[in-house]
Parts: sequence; C-alpha cells; structure tokens
Amino acid sequence: MKHFQTVRYALQSPWGPMTLAATDSALVWTGFVGQKHAPDTSAWPLSRDNPVLRQTAEQLQQYFAAERTVFALPLDLRSGTAFQQAVWHSLLAITAGSTQTYGAVSEAIGRPKAVRAVGAAIGRNPISIIVPCHRVVGSTGALTGYAGGVERKHALLHLEGVL
Repeated sequence: MKHFQTVRYALQSPWGPMTLAATDSALVWTGFVGQKHAPDTSAWPLSRDNPVLRQTAEQLQQYFAAERTVFALPLDLRSGTAFQQAVWHSLLAITAGSTQTYGAVSEAIGRPKAVRAVGAAIGRNPISIIVPCHRVVGSTGALTGYAGGVERKHALLHLEGVL
C-alpha cells in the first residue's frame, strides 16, 4: 500500500494567509492561518510542486478574482467522523450565490433534530471555501459562526453576490 505524505503550501488570500495541504492524490486541508480547529501543519513539509496544491492555488486565485464559482478538485474528507463527512458532503450541493440554513443542512442529511451537531461539524470543515461552509447561515439569515471569522464569511458571501 502506498503511503501518501501530506505536504502544504502557503497561499495569500484577499482576507489573509491560508494554508493548503494535500497528499499526492487529494486535497485534505484549506484554511486561514489561525482559524479555529486548524491542525498543526508545521510538521507537513512545504511543497511547490504538488499538482493538487498547484491546482488548488490556481482555482482559489480564480475564485478570489470572481472568475470561478465551482471547484474541480480531488477532495479527501476522511479526517472526520461518518456524521461529519455526511455534513461536509452535503455542503458541496450549496451553489455559489445561495445560502442554506443549519436546519436545512440537518434535513438534507436526514437528521432534522441534529442542528447543533451539524453546526459543530460545519465548524470543523477541513476544506474551507471549496467545501462551502460559509454559505450556511442562521435560521433568520444571520451570519452566525465561521471558523475563519465572521468578517471573512461576510466577505466571501459578498464576493459571491449574496450580500
């Protein structure tokens, strides 16, 4: 069995530095430096030649420039529990320019009473922006919670034309 080493890349976004991490075959982490629930990435070697990281950086730069709304990247979401993975996969169905409530996400995964657990799972999303947890809002439409900071959530939704 082949061992896949995780490597990282530093990316400057309009809202501060980000860390991207991938194996040879899939993206495993994207997040803002210092965000809540971020793994310690310091043990992962820096890489400028990992094809997944290159592709991710290119697509994120296109997104920041409002030239891309859909990402085409190999994702590895296995770092979470089965419940978390179900939540994260459901987020992929929320299209740019739209939002969904935590309750709607709970309904979508067949767990209508698990709204708080869904919120906790969303807060631990390992692939920010690409798995669009920023598109989930409170029941009144309020911009509640975002591991990268509510000001970044606002900026991302503004970029997508929601706000």
